Amino acid sequence: MDSDGARSSGLGQALTGTVTEMLPSAIYRVRLDGGPQVLAHIADRIDRNFVRVLVGDRVRVELSRVDVTRGRITEKIAP
Repeated sequence: MDSDGARSSGLGQALTGTVTEMLPSAIYRVRLDGGPQVLAHIADRIDRNFVRVLVGDRVRVELSRVDVTRGRITEKIAP
């Protein structure tokens, strides 16, 4: 919990990247603009609105503070 009593999401910085591969169970491999690859899943908000994420799409990924090789896709960036 944060100092104000709210639960922290456990996510760190948000970076942009490109989806390079779709894996089973709605997991995506994303190459970040800085070079490294991370595994990311779809955030609830995007999944509920039926936003389709395909290979080659530009996305914004929030990286986990605990494991920087994992993240959550929070936004699909328009071309």
